[in-house]
Amino acid sequence: MKMYYMDNSATSPVVEEVLNEMLPYFNEKFGNASTLYKLGVESKKALDKARQQVADLINADPKEITFTSGGSESDNMAIKGVAFKERAKETEDNPKNHIITSQIEHPAVLETCRFLEKYGFEVTYLPVNSDGFISLEELENSIKDSTILITIMHSNNEIGSIQPTKEIGAIARKHNVLFHSDAVQSAGKIPIDVEEQNIDLLSISGHKINAPKGIGAIYIKKGVQLEVLIHGGGQEDGIRSGTENIPGIVGLGKAAEIANNNLENIMKHNQEIRDQLVEKVTSEIKDSYINGSLENRLPNNIHFRFSGIEGESLILRLDDKGIMGATGSACSTRDLKGSHVLAALGIKPALSHGSLRLSIGKDNSIEDVDYIVQSIKEVVEYLRSISPLWDNKTDEYIGDKFEKPLDEEDLDRY
Repeated sequence: MKMYYMDNSATSPVVEEVLNEMLPYFNEKFGNASTLYKLGVESKKALDKARQQVADLINADPKEITFTSGGSESDNMAIKGVAFKERAKETEDNPKNHIITSQIEHPAVLETCRFLEKYGFEVTYLPVNSDGFISLEELENSIKDSTILITIMHSNNEIGSIQPTKEIGAIARKHNVLFHSDAVQSAGKIPIDVEEQNIDLLSISGHKINAPKGIGAIYIKKGVQLEVLIHGGGQEDGIRSGTENIPGIVGLGKAAEIANNNLENIMKHNQEIRDQLVEKVTSEIKDSYINGSLENRLPNNIHFRFSGIEGESLILRLDDKGIMGATGSACSTRDLKGSHVLAALGIKPALSHGSLRLSIGKDNSIEDVDYIVQSIKEVVEYLRSISPLWDNKTDEYIGDKFEKPLDEEDLDRY
């Protein structure tokens, strides 16, 4: 059976060019980049090259790139690093303890903010509208004298909404507040310019752009100081100690280079497939909807909602047909609670459970669309035929009769 892998927002395959670039650094060029002999110098050169490649992807200086184990570490490093560094500056009359984020952030951000609340930090969780966008007016009104950081994701990992980062950054600069953005889903998918978008800190993950898992990077604008969280031998200019993962770093650098050189074609390829899937699914399947807006959305992201079905059953039955997707964020797919992102959009749990995220990658093609649409149609029709939330006599959704109103517990997932 042919495999239709449509979960590239969860992880993506390491492409051949990236793998070939990495292989020598496992067993031939295996030197420690901190050593002085030729084998180590060779690794240091590879490290510097990759730093430049990642910097080029987001229009940064290579000295502003620090390698990490992935997006979650980068998020933690940015948020905790700012929080603890700024706390050291506070006085009784001048507290430095307020962070602003949104209700739809990735758990790596939300859990970090929850952690900091235990240590006396105050966090404002901005709501979003029905398309998943924060209000710039509400953001600015939330800033206080004690605000030290705004952390708003570049694009959402579930519904693909792209936040107005340039405007957010401008507000942050106006009030002398640092701005961090989780760009794990955006990097390599859409253009990012940290200078133009007024971003001070930015998180990147390798396995979303055809590099290996366990490697990522953080952009730290020149002059921004973070409290160091990982102490040791002083690697990465003392910001993140530990012997560098040279094969992984080389892979991330090569993947960043490939994405940067082909970004226009990548966007065109993804959007063509996305738009075909959206048009066919919503026209051929009754009571099918798009979660979020198509106006300002990642070109490789589609998030469908089908009334009257259960998402896990949808995923498993599509898998039987060779189609791999997600019913929410891959990081929380095994969590039976409704999506905190969809709850923030005002979508009730019974409806949010009937969601399907398809995320497009380089191995998907326009020729696959008809099979994927037909497969979704067949599975949705079958699941509705056995669902207590679907009236087969009238061919209508009746789940509203059993649905409770959204409350704070639905929004407070983390």
